[in-house]
Amino acid sequence: MDDSDFSQVKWKSISLTHVEYPAGDIFGFLLAWCSLIPFGLGIGFGTLILFRRDLHTISYLGRQTLYTEYGMPSSHSQCVWFFSTYMVFFLFIRVYRNNNWIDDLWKYCTSLTCFIVSFIVCYSRIYLHYHTLSQVACGALLGVFLGALWFGIVQVILTPMFPYLASSYIGEFLMLRDSTLIPHVMWFEYTSSRTEARSRQRKVTSRKSQ
Repeated sequence: MDDSDFSQVKWKSISLTHVEYPAGDIFGFLLAWCSLIPFGLGIGFGTLILFRRDLHTISYLGRQTLYTEYGMPSSHSQCVWFFSTYMVFFLFIRVYRNNNWIDDLWKYCTSLTCFIVSFIVCYSRIYLHYHTLSQVACGALLGVFLGALWFGIVQVILTPMFPYLASSYIGEFLMLRDSTLIPHVMWFEYTSSRTEARSRQRKVTSRKSQ
């Protein structure tokens, strides 16, 4: 969209939000929704914390903040690139490793998806005239730097404290969990719940047969 036509454009807001896009512009409408991805990330991590109580997830969200000023740098750009950078470090350092790269293909696909989404969010901020290219680029560089820095802090400084926090009185009261040493958390939780469900089912069946 040319800057000369910018003043003549009729802008329309997405319902329940303040994100505006040119009326009748389907592409702008889609990008407006994409620009809301940082807020979706915040809601998603909040849900994970509520139901999983994992200390590493709590540490991540403790640094993940989003400001609403439309200036330098772009807060949306900073947020998504912080998330993508942290996610890549998390996948290739914290998550279990395989000797066969094919088994780790999902990590590469996930990382690529994060980067693509980050580019789309940045482009949406420029297309919708919320930020300039320099503001978005500065936000992206800052997000990458902070993402790498915060992962290093969590990995080196905070992670050794997780066992003590999880076993403390407050940790037990809040049901905080430290899954650092579990190589595959999703598989562990799946097999544990399946084993427990089968054990309880056998007990129920045994009581009914008596």
